[in-house]
Amino acid sequence: MAPQPDHWIADAETAERARRQRSFLRMAVLRILAMAGAVLLGLCAPHAPAHAQAGPQVTQLHGHLELDYSVEVRVDGLSDWAAGNDPRRLVPFIDGRALPGNSPEAIDVARGRLLFHLRVNEASRAVWTDLLGAPEGLRRPVTFSVGPVDGSPFDTVYGDGRRVMLTVISPVYGGIALLLVVVTLAVFVRLARTTSIIRKPAEGRLGPYDLGRFQMAVWFFLIYLSYTAIWLITDATDTIHPSLLALLGISAGTALSEAVIDAGGGAPTQDPRETALLEERQQRVRESGTRGMWHDAGEGDSSDPPARQQAARHRVMQIDRQLHALQNPARDTDSQGLMHDLLSDAQGYRFDRFQIFAFTLILGVIFLSDVYNNLSMPELSPTLLGLMGLSSGTYIGFKLPNRT
Repeated sequence: MAPQPDHWIADAETAERARRQRSFLRMAVLRILAMAGAVLLGLCAPHAPAHAQAGPQVTQLHGHLELDYSVEVRVDGLSDWAAGNDPRRLVPFIDGRALPGNSPEAIDVARGRLLFHLRVNEASRAVWTDLLGAPEGLRRPVTFSVGPVDGSPFDTVYGDGRRVMLTVISPVYGGIALLLVVVTLAVFVRLARTTSIIRKPAEGRLGPYDLGRFQMAVWFFLIYLSYTAIWLITDATDTIHPSLLALLGISAGTALSEAVIDAGGGAPTQDPRETALLEERQQRVRESGTRGMWHDAGEGDSSDPPARQQAARHRVMQIDRQLHALQNPARDTDSQGLMHDLLSDAQGYRFDRFQIFAFTLILGVIFLSDVYNNLSMPELSPTLLGLMGLSSGTYIGFKLPNRT
């Protein structure tokens, strides 16, 4: 193929450059026209007010954020929002959760102010339990806003970056209650160590600790402490369930049955060894020529040799020591320590005692855990109460043959 002439090539390149210049000019003109149109449309479009775009916003919170207290909330843009909505449907939102049943007690739409009284009701109980349950201190930081009860909360300045403090336990009432509880426990511990408040009766000494009385004391203090804590946090006073009365009845019945069995229900049978020693003592007293509690002033033989009288007196002293040991066995009347006294009797350690002791401890831990997390007294099932009754009945049943 023959090569193209040079002037043909030069004409083709010139035409290409001209075409590219025309295309660039057309694109530049179109872009300029588009930008001009956008500017004109922006100038002619109506401007929406700023608050209509932002919506209502919580800007101020006055008062003490605590259960059963009142707080005043300032909401910017409330009047515009109330033009198409009912402000009586507004409720507080704490940590993003609505508190139903806490509608505003006072509404000032013009000034954007709402007054709420924070309270617990059936509708909001679950939310308050989550907010106040398992407390780690007297107060905790939370987010706060208001909004429709069935909608979303308004924008708020009290968000994650600026939380407010929710009082879980009032420092004043909490301090007073803590002082009373500590004093009560201290007095009880003092009495338990120095008196027979939870011990078996013993003349002239401190008897051993009594398992039935110990169990009754444990359940009393568990309910006492739990009732005080629930009242401090939720201000509720009607928190005692019928099942707790049954539990107290089981522990009291165990202690009462044990006391009746220990008393013997009547005069105890005299040990034959004690009878023989008493008869021998009476005879030795006559032989010694001294006055004993079993012979009158005319008895006594002054003609006995002095050696025989001395031997009789010595034997009387021995008999007195033996009678004292029989009538006051150390194992039954002396305390050997709390755990030893609770888990053993005259025959040694007993499983029936260990069973009731173990059940009392583990159920006590479960009881306190439920109160701490749910802020309510646990309602014990009939099965669990039956288990406690069976354990106590077994313990009482094993005491009957021992006493006989």
